[in-house]
Amino acid sequence: MATFHQISSQNLECPICLTLFHQPKSLACSHTFCKNCMERISQTQPNQQTIACPVCRKETPLPSGDVSKLQTNVPLYVLVSLAKIKSPTCTVCEMDENLPAVSYCQDCGKYMCESCDKTHSIWKPVSKHKVVPMREVLSGKIPLKRRRKCKKHPNDDEECFCTGCREYVCCKCGMLRHLQAGHQIEEAAIHEEKLIETIKELQERAKSKKTTIEHHIDFIETQRNEITNMMRRLNDDIDKTYEEYMQLLSARKETLKCQVKRLSENFERELQAMEEENHQTIRQMTAMEELVTNGMKVPLEKDALFAHDTLCENLKSFLGRDDPDDQTPRGMTKRARKISFSKHLKVNELYLGELEGCTWDVKADVELPTENSMNCMTRAPDGKMAVGSHFDGIHLYSPDGELKQTVLEDVSIRELGFLSDGRSVVRDTDNTMSFYTPHWEKLDVTFETMSHDEGGVGGLTVGRDDNIYLSYRKPRTIQVFTPQGGKAVREIMCDGYTPEQLFSFHTTWKLMLKDFSTVVCLDGKGKENVLKKEGVYANPAVCRDDSVIVAWVKYGERLVSIDRYTRNLEHMHSIISDFKIQKPKKRDWYYLQEFESGEIVFCTADRLYIFDIL
Repeated sequence: MATFHQISSQNLECPICLTLFHQPKSLACSHTFCKNCMERISQTQPNQQTIACPVCRKETPLPSGDVSKLQTNVPLYVLVSLAKIKSPTCTVCEMDENLPAVSYCQDCGKYMCESCDKTHSIWKPVSKHKVVPMREVLSGKIPLKRRRKCKKHPNDDEECFCTGCREYVCCKCGMLRHLQAGHQIEEAAIHEEKLIETIKELQERAKSKKTTIEHHIDFIETQRNEITNMMRRLNDDIDKTYEEYMQLLSARKETLKCQVKRLSENFERELQAMEEENHQTIRQMTAMEELVTNGMKVPLEKDALFAHDTLCENLKSFLGRDDPDDQTPRGMTKRARKISFSKHLKVNELYLGELEGCTWDVKADVELPTENSMNCMTRAPDGKMAVGSHFDGIHLYSPDGELKQTVLEDVSIRELGFLSDGRSVVRDTDNTMSFYTPHWEKLDVTFETMSHDEGGVGGLTVGRDDNIYLSYRKPRTIQVFTPQGGKAVREIMCDGYTPEQLFSFHTTWKLMLKDFSTVVCLDGKGKENVLKKEGVYANPAVCRDDSVIVAWVKYGERLVSIDRYTRNLEHMHSIISDFKIQKPKKRDWYYLQEFESGEIVFCTADRLYIFDIL
């Protein structure tokens, strides 16, 4: 039976991993490799359906792309199995060739028994050789590093390497055959050193390449995170915009429903008045009938007869009146039938729609507490309208025009705004800006604004982010403050326009300002939209649904017309046409706003006009 040395001397090592074959698989070219090595090579192939032989580079089809389906080299598998179960014997000592080997010297290429292993370890010329335990050799983990014997010269090792033939040869073959053929011959050890250097260089390059690729993977991960964050921000922006739009549509829906409710209440009041009139008629007629019927109880004479005659005449006269006319309530039904809801179908504009077929008219005409006093007007968070006075603080009005409360009576109000949490910010006539709680208690917050001499007067509005926008007429600029106070965080130029009044939108960062007869929308970088009419003065306001209403005033004639526009200042419909107002006693200064419930209020320096659907 063959010994382990005889079997292992045969070609039982995989050309790729250089260890004993493990599950040897044959290619179409008959070259054999370990299954695991084939799988690794397959992973490097661009086409997973074929595999190129690393020796001859011939292509072999891979069934279903699976290396395990390649043909197994059964004879080689048997030899490897036999080699693993055969115990190697010592090839150093000559006393007994059957002594089992316990180690293997990779430099000497010899198997050593226990005694030879000890001698080898203390012999100085070979003390630095690499000796490995036999169990690692048998497991196939460590290749057998040895010189093979020449087939033509069995006693000579293949100690040379022919670079042309790419094979190991003995010195005799190298001199007699390869050199004479013009081939280049070098020592096997030198070739192996070169090979090791080449491998080390490739390893370093591979290491560097892997580091580069790993950095690229890290970079990809960074980009993935950045893209993920951007996509998350996009989703957040979509959700935020959706919520804002739903809020605006909801606000418009509430306004329209409030208008319908007030219309319904108006119709109901008129119908109740008619109904009550008829009930009163029935009560009067019943009383007269009872008085006349009393005459049937006893014979009538003298005063009783005259009284009865008078009562009968009164009843006859009452019965002679015309019957109730159905035309009046029927006319009300016709009026109601003419009212319809018109959907707003304009592209790129968020506006639910409008009630058509109804009439706007003044519902309340209120004299302000102090004449020539109004400086500003804005919606309060509780549904009231806040009118800022030069002399006596802030007056809060209900949609019916009733004065509900007066606050900050000792403050000369120039401009006023409210934050989303109910706090208010007040700009006085000296351009000092102050903060107040929802209960009108002053907060310890200061703002570094321009003085009146430096900036002049101007407008104030609170933006969607609760930042405070303060405009100045003289430098024609807008300062932006945070609620924390201090210096302005940025400044917006008004593109040459004078910012008398200032308004903010709910779903965009744009601002709207009034410049005498002109309405201007700013996007923070300059003007965006401009609206004006010749011969009339503009007084704009931004509604809860981001639509814009503008009161056009003909100063000489004291006529006011109010129109509604999109937030891009495109006309939608007219609300009031040529309403006559009283001439202010001293100052032509006007403000326009819309109540949360939908009534529109126009304020002069002396009076408050509230318009509603009637």
